[in-house]
Amino acid sequence: MEQQALDPRLPLMQQADLQDKIVLLRVDHNVVKKGAVRDPYRIEQTFGTLYNIVERGGRPILMTHQGRPKDKKSGAITCSPESAVDPVVRYLEQKLHTRFYIPSFASAGDRGIPHIDTSVNLAIKDLRRRCIGGIYLPNSRWFQGEEGQGAERETFARELAGLADVFINDAFGSWQPHASTFDITRYLPSYAGFLMQKELGNLERVLNPERPFLAVVAGAKYDTKIGPLTKIYEQVDHLILGGVIYNAYLAAKLGLTIAGVSEKDVAAAKSLVALDAREKKIVELPLVVESDTMEGRLEGRFRTLDLRTLPAGRPLGFLLDVAADSFEDPRVQEVLSQARTIFVNAVMGFTPHFTEGSKALDQAIDKNQAAHKMYGGGDTLQEFKDLNPGLYLNVIDNAQYYFFTGGGTVLTAIEAGTPYGLKPIQALIENGGREPK
Repeated sequence: MEQQALDPRLPLMQQADLQDKIVLLRVDHNVVKKGAVRDPYRIEQTFGTLYNIVERGGRPILMTHQGRPKDKKSGAITCSPESAVDPVVRYLEQKLHTRFYIPSFASAGDRGIPHIDTSVNLAIKDLRRRCIGGIYLPNSRWFQGEEGQGAERETFARELAGLADVFINDAFGSWQPHASTFDITRYLPSYAGFLMQKELGNLERVLNPERPFLAVVAGAKYDTKIGPLTKIYEQVDHLILGGVIYNAYLAAKLGLTIAGVSEKDVAAAKSLVALDAREKKIVELPLVVESDTMEGRLEGRFRTLDLRTLPAGRPLGFLLDVAADSFEDPRVQEVLSQARTIFVNAVMGFTPHFTEGSKALDQAIDKNQAAHKMYGGGDTLQEFKDLNPGLYLNVIDNAQYYFFTGGGTVLTAIEAGTPYGLKPIQALIENGGREPK
């Protein structure tokens, strides 16, 4: 898929002098689940940037966040193996046939790591001498200053800058303005990596789509998607909903009581129902799967319902999926076949038990060979790979497909109307690749 033009103000890594430079590379390798790399896609998408740094004479220090080790209520930071970067490093070493060093810093109990101390200097010397292939710092969220405020945050940003000569941000999925994505740009010449550039260029296809433009959006909570969903509705020609978002919409439109759908979500969905009564952009999937329980796909306890023939006022159990036959509906097929841009941020069913909707959706979208097909989010991509592995292998390098590494970033950019309003991107632009003053 041809990349769209980038904002000329964005400093690019190809403009940087990397020869004999230590390069701090912020990536989004947040892919570890239960101590293992669940899906290496986000890691592998940074290989181009990593290779370019080394090929041009730079020496890389990598950094990523991993999970949520900080308790939002108490502020406690837990530095445990479950949120360590070790599985990522093992994967990199296996794939790249080189050795990465993970430095160890003393933590202050449940307050996390207060400082990057001088013990790392020996490893940096080994890095310069090419005794090791790279350094991979501990989980960025283990450090007090990453999400901290005031002096501890500024100190951490300065300590990070003290490790390197150049900063490259390749962490498209890390849109929050933390010390390692935002503050660091004040202290080092800073640039966008190749993955960041690719993601921004393809995001322009969503923000300025070839029409007709179809979006498919699902989610576990309605209220967390109100902002981006409203913005998406304004932009699209057609919208397909799934998950709890679709359930809330159906409950609000049809006056249904659906198990598991809160009154708050139903109330929030009423504005979308009123809007669509005028604009008529939502394409309803007519067949849904009702279950008596969320404990699993238990025989005799789930069934397919046709919303078009549903008796008025009947309270429903849990609607945990859309039926595959929904995508055989003539109206649904018409919209899918005529679209020229399709954006998907959706897992249609309650995983791992109810997956036929997501599987059928991906297969139906693939039949449209002319459309640009954009998938956003790790869960969306993982579902695609798990349910349609053969299709995924066939399309991963197809120019008509693109898989974003950060679904939350895409939705945030859509809500804002531009990716260049994201704080880490703003910081790169304001720095402009210049030497700090």
